[in-house]
Amino acid sequence: MLRRIPELVISAILVWPLCQGYAKADPILDSIKSIEQELNARVGFYKHDLHTREKTAYQADYKFALSSTFKLFACGALLTLVDKGESSLAELVDIRDFQIEPYSPAINEYVSTERFHVTLGEACGMMLSVSDNTAANIVLAEIGGPKGFTAFMRSIGDGVTRLDRWETELNEALPGDPRDTTTPRAIGESLESLLLGDVLTESSRADLRLWLSRNRVADDLFRAALPSSWSIEDRTGAGGHGSRAIVAIVYPPQRKPIVAAFFMGDTTADLARRNGAIARLGEAIVESVASD
Repeated sequence: MLRRIPELVISAILVWPLCQGYAKADPILDSIKSIEQELNARVGFYKHDLHTREKTAYQADYKFALSSTFKLFACGALLTLVDKGESSLAELVDIRDFQIEPYSPAINEYVSTERFHVTLGEACGMMLSVSDNTAANIVLAEIGGPKGFTAFMRSIGDGVTRLDRWETELNEALPGDPRDTTTPRAIGESLESLLLGDVLTESSRADLRLWLSRNRVADDLFRAALPSSWSIEDRTGAGGHGSRAIVAIVYPPQRKPIVAAFFMGDTTADLARRNGAIARLGEAIVESVASD
């Protein structure tokens, strides 16, 4: 004769899977999928939480346009030359030897006041604080151009990230074009090596982190979502075909940092909508920490 199962037990059996699904909900992945659907965009994401040791990936091995995220690593490549004694941040470069590229606010300010020389250190400060494109080409020239950039990425263990062109052609972001591309995972791991590893000397790493902390063109992205007690070192990028990107290390208080890389492309959404989507992803990152 079958025993009757108490109704309370039946209810518990039915509710348990739902509770399990709720407990495993990931605000970050939910946010990414929402961005993908709302903007009808191709997206990719990689995160390494050094505190929990957890890694989150979503289409993290798909290739995306580097755009101006390359500037962080170009300055990293320059600093490795400085560490080897093969270059100097104090070296003066004649701006008149370079074509003034579109969106070069810092270099244009120099030229407008008849200052025609810039140090390599100043050029890195310009390209990481205001994303100055002419300053980026000045630094690229010092490290051996796009080929030198790619060789540097290979030297730090990144077999994916590549640069093929100079500013501003590298921002074309033509769908399916392998040139000037990376993957969220590859560049995220490279970012961790560069800023938190031993690729650079302590002094050069401090220089790079200081330049990044002064980023003035990223206020509408992750920075818009972070509590005032948090800090961030980030570099953003934008280009053709709706491409938008951010690579960042986020520092919650009294906690190990979070490395994150988010890329999108192939969308018709305007820049304001793309920025707003990345800000919401920043909110999800903050929420994930609060729920630890």
